[in-house]
Amino acid sequence: MISATENTAWTLVVSKGQSRNPKKRELEQAITNLGEKVQGLQVLVVPHLYDLPKGSESYKKLSELEGNLIVVSWIYSRAAHWVLDRNGIQGQVGEVLLTDDEDSESDDAAPNSEGAAEEGESVQRVTDMHPRSSRSIHCIDLKITEQPDEIHREIERIVQSQSDPDTNHSLPIVGGELVQVEEQTNRRWYPVIDFDRCTNCMECVDFCLFGVYGVDGVENILVEQPDNCRKGCPACSRVCPENAIIFPQHKAPAIAGATTQGDEGFKIDLSQLFGAPAKGEDPIEVAARERDEQLLLAGRDTVGIDDQLKKRQEDRSQAPKDHLDHLIDQLDALEL
Repeated sequence: MISATENTAWTLVVSKGQSRNPKKRELEQAITNLGEKVQGLQVLVVPHLYDLPKGSESYKKLSELEGNLIVVSWIYSRAAHWVLDRNGIQGQVGEVLLTDDEDSESDDAAPNSEGAAEEGESVQRVTDMHPRSSRSIHCIDLKITEQPDEIHREIERIVQSQSDPDTNHSLPIVGGELVQVEEQTNRRWYPVIDFDRCTNCMECVDFCLFGVYGVDGVENILVEQPDNCRKGCPACSRVCPENAIIFPQHKAPAIAGATTQGDEGFKIDLSQLFGAPAKGEDPIEVAARERDEQLLLAGRDTVGIDDQLKKRQEDRSQAPKDHLDHLIDQLDALEL
């Protein structure tokens, strides 16, 4: 069994991807091999974190760890952090310098959506009300590079940067300890909540008609029945005022958890460069249509744009345009 002492030991968690792509398997194995050589680092290899149920053997192993974590996975780092959080593996967002341009903004920054607070106005997030433990969780997105040495150098940097200077950067030598968990998983689709952004407004509870969301014992929002979610439907992420809802497997980076500039959480899908919504279509209309499609597939009556969504539309139409609005206007003018 892996054990660790808080702030004195590190664990590298290698989350294997869903596909059987040999290049991905080679990268995972190379990182595992290199991780075993890092002083002060133990290695835990698990299946794809997003697909694992909370009571899985992998999460049992993870829950036994008390030290800092470095997690490498095939989903965006922000998504990985909140997948772990929803399964009880909690801590502070650790700094990762190995990023790409799509995910370059600090994860600590709240989005500037139309529902977010005006400058100078204080908004209480869920993590303000319920702070996480002080340990660091550094999540690295494996999509960033195909070079295991780059990831290895970042892992070494993270471990060394938080080593105790009084011990001359010498952590307990546990390098070489490797635990691999093999268990069957199925591909899943469900929302993950970024509680650094979430204000507990409950709009997702009102919008979702499939019983996915609920509240815990202290009236905080949670994804109560994740497997009730309709596969491929990201509609609730489009109506969240704070862009706090992530679907890690969605094709649009912002919905999948990429940290983007400004208010791109749902509006990024307005561009046909990303796929579905027609040019200039209102994201609220898109969300309503996506929900109705899933209701029909479930044999239920459609709802369309209800009173709640109408109010969201009105509030949004009265908000001043931001830089992304102007960019979309320019794209529309080009008639691409």
